[in-house]
Amino acid sequence: MGNELAGKIAVVTGGASGLGAGIVDRFLAEGATVVFGDIDAEQGGALADRQGAKAVFLSTDVAVTDEVTRLIDSAVDRFGRIDVMVNNAGVSGRMHRSFLDDDLGDFDAVMAVNVRAVMAGTRDAARHMKAGGGGSIINLTSIGGIQAGGGVMTYRASKAAVIHFTKCAAIELANYDIRVNCLAPGHIRTAIVAKAAHGMDAEKAAKFEAGIRATMRADRPLEREGTAADVAEAILFFAGDRSPYVTGTVLPVDGGTAAGKPLPKKNTPRD
Repeated sequence: MGNELAGKIAVVTGGASGLGAGIVDRFLAEGATVVFGDIDAEQGGALADRQGAKAVFLSTDVAVTDEVTRLIDSAVDRFGRIDVMVNNAGVSGRMHRSFLDDDLGDFDAVMAVNVRAVMAGTRDAARHMKAGGGGSIINLTSIGGIQAGGGVMTYRASKAAVIHFTKCAAIELANYDIRVNCLAPGHIRTAIVAKAAHGMDAEKAAKFEAGIRATMRADRPLEREGTAADVAEAILFFAGDRSPYVTGTVLPVDGGTAAGKPLPKKNTPRD
């Protein structure tokens, strides 16, 4: 821990729990002032209270574009500028036995949070960063947006859209010295898998999550599971001054999953 973000003003969406809370914690530890929003006012307020004056929470539903704008404008009104924007908030969508059973009933809700809110957050932050001489925007996608696969089709499509949007925004905003990059977490233990089992009884939900975790372990070259701290460390690289020549990139933080399948373990003889 150091002062890599000392003096910087950062805004984080979905910052009350999971990956977002990890990002907020790390940014604060590195000296930033962090304004963060979340739909969970109770957890968000508690986190801000624990962290002190440099953490400011604002109840925010990113599915409502005006609330994204309000979050960013509030940070600028209070602190004069914005240096770092992290569009982290996301939802998983419902699991279905088959895509043929998917009524697409959650399409608008998933796209509103996972795509439109990212676009709005990027746009609104960039307007202020342009006036301030530049900045860094980091959008959260997923390895589900990189790798094709079955299940949660709307979620996968939304995360793929974030990747392409990020690259396009990076090209357009480079003229203002605004860097736009994308982070693709994978196999991180957060509540998003459990939320995909919404509507199942407790026993079925537990079996569902255990099955998903087992599949993740089988697909991941590195044995250990990722953590929110791993994601926050990667985002810190984009947020600070270590990466002034890096924009338009997609960085998987997934234990090697997007690179390819793990090799079978070999039995090595003991000495």
